Amino acid sequence: MVSFAKGHGTQNDFIIFPDDSVSVDLSEDVVAAVCDRQRGLGADGVLRVARAGELVSAGVLKSIPDGVAPEDWFMDYRNGDGSIAEMCGNGVRVFAHYVAAIHSPESVVDGQLRVGTRAGLRSVRIDSLSRERAVVGVDMGLPQVLGLGTGFVEGRSATWKFAGVGVDVGNPHLACVMPALDVDGLKSMQLGDNVSVSEEMFPAGVNLEILTPLDSDDTISMRVIERGVGETRSCGTGTVAAAIAALTDAQRTTGSVRVLVPGGEVRVDVSEAGDGRFGATLTGPSIIHTHGEINLDLL
Repeated sequence: MVSFAKGHGTQNDFIIFPDDSVSVDLSEDVVAAVCDRQRGLGADGVLRVARAGELVSAGVLKSIPDGVAPEDWFMDYRNGDGSIAEMCGNGVRVFAHYVAAIHSPESVVDGQLRVGTRAGLRSVRIDSLSRERAVVGVDMGLPQVLGLGTGFVEGRSATWKFAGVGVDVGNPHLACVMPALDVDGLKSMQLGDNVSVSEEMFPAGVNLEILTPLDSDDTISMRVIERGVGETRSCGTGTVAAAIAALTDAQRTTGSVRVLVPGGEVRVDVSEAGDGRFGATLTGPSIIHTHGEINLDLL
């Protein structure tokens, strides 16, 4: 029997495996079965909680990413199909909430927690905390704008074509502002889960965001189709990409953007970081609602 917890960040949900000894088998087949909503626990992804150095010793990581120390807690993140992803903004919040409230509260120093990811170190700020609920801010690093791109989504009765801005937030995104789109129009889109993009621009696939333009209150609404998962209720790194695209569309470079997703809302603060680059901070809720044990062999 393997211990687990389950939680979500704006309804982007995750299974959490505390695995200090890195003994849990997280093969693609096991992760896909755990995340299956009929035969498993059901989730958009899996978060393994372990020290970076232990993951290297076990061969899960080939090396420790830049900025991460061996003793740092590391978010070993897997998509719902079992594939490995570099980063997950909602996942970092839920991961930090679990470490801070349940697994290793002593790791939080002055409200701050270091979290290692495959995209590098993420500095996390704990704004409020209980065992079940938290509000967490995550330094999302220095997103990189890749240029303009086009994506195609197979819908239920037609194929949709979207033009957008490619943004690397530790993982790849194509954030598409639709100038005439309103909230009702966004909700009514009959989208599928299959996305096609340029392999030259996105050789490892992409997360595709469809969003309304920035309104007078600096608010946007967004839907997302995630690589390896399909459409989800939210995507943390996707909200960062969407905020950058919306600001760019409004001929702005910085600002605080309220992002509404089907699962709730978050805030993305985009600021100058020097040398012509920009940093982003993602702030939003986390809920951990379930604890239990599972026999992975039965899957």
